[in-house]
Formats: sequence, structure tokens, C-alpha cells
Amino acid sequence: MSDSFLPQYRKVYEFLRGQIEQGLFKPGDLLPSENELSQRFQVARPTVRNALERLVVDGFIQKQQGKGSIVVGKPKGVGILSLKGTTSAISEHLITRIIVKPTLRPWKEAFGFKVTPTEQEAGCIYFERLRIINNRPVFFDITMLPNINLPRFTQRNLENASLFNILRTHYQIEVKGGEQRLFAIKADKRIVDFFEVKPGHPVLQLDRKINTSRVGFHLYSQVFCNTQEYALSGTF
Repeated sequence: MSDSFLPQYRKVYEFLRGQIEQGLFKPGDLLPSENELSQRFQVARPTVRNALERLVVDGFIQKQQGKGSIVVGKPKGVGILSLKGTTSAISEHLITRIIVKPTLRPWKEAFGFKVTPTEQEAGCIYFERLRIINNRPVFFDITMLPNINLPRFTQRNLENASLFNILRTHYQIEVKGGEQRLFAIKADKRIVDFFEVKPGHPVLQLDRKINTSRVGFHLYSQVFCNTQEYALSGTF
């Protein structure tokens, strides 16, 4: 979905969320008043109020009577793995290299998770990515999405881009949690080549089924993690 077709409240929401995520509004800051936002975006106050209520639900702000909308901060992303090494993950530069571009395929399996009949009928969008930090390959992931109302997704450039942000901003699909299974495995030839490790090197495998705000629409992924230099942390 093009940004120009987003509902008006969503445009206000995305703008304010982006400002908070970029640190332009910091915890404790007051957002502009409803009147100011209404004038800035040329929309009615109920539209602004709807956007602010969504920011409250998503944990970015809290409303305080007599004061207005107070920034809480940037909540932890659901299902996003963060990395901690000798330096803070925030300061490290993450590079995403596309191994297999998004392509349409029939479902064969979903890493042991059950695919819904609607997802099965629609087929899947399949792609593979390698994540690199400080010139060190750390993640290799395989992702499958149901091919349901995702126009032009296979044409999108996923290089150094957040899948969750693309789904949220272009398709109004929010990640809502999910389930994951963890396995300790030995690196096979493909993983050895990607991670530049010796055969049999221990690797962490995560199989994930991620729920979303769209009914019957899930993300399925298999992530291989090289934890030799980085520990994994985060919430799911």
C-alpha cells in the first residue's frame, strides 16, 4: 500500500512514531497539542486523537490529564533480536545482504509450524537474508510470508531494511508476538560458508511463527545465529 493511501490518522501516527524512534522526542517530552497537530496535518481533532490513542496502545506515549501526551520512549520491538558484544548493539552497524530475493512459491513446510488453510491456498513469499555486523556474519535467516494482500512486495528492496517496518508502514500489518523454538545444532556446509566457521561449529537455530494484527496472517522464519562473538538478548 502506498503511503499516499494511508488513512489520515495513520499518517499522523507514523510521523510521530518516527520522531520518537529517531530520538527527536525523548522520554518525558510533551508532544504538540491536539490543536497544533490538527493544524499541522490539516485534519480534524478526532483524527489526531485516534493517532495519539494508537501511540498509547503501542507504548510510545502516555496521556496525562492537564498536561497532554508525554513520550515514554521507544518500546522494545516484539520478536526482534538485539545483539550485545564488546560494544553496544546500538552503535554497531548492521548490514543486510539478500541471498535470495523475495519470490513466490507454493508452501512445502513452515519449519514445523501449521500453516492456515487460507495461507496454504495463497502460496508464500520466500526470501533469505544474511546479517553482518562489523564485517562479521552473525545471522542467516529464511523467511516465508503468506502471499495475501501484499501488492508489489516481491519488488521491494529489502537490502538494509526492516521487514517489520515495511509491513507496518506499507501494509498496516503489526507484529503482535508469537512462538519460537530453539535448537543447538552443528553448522552444515551452507552455514559454514555463510558464517566462515569450521564444520561442526555450534550454531543456534530459532524456528519462529510470528502473529500479526491481520487475522490469519503469520510470518514464518528460521534463523541461524553465530554466537561466537555476540550474545543474543531481547523479548519475544
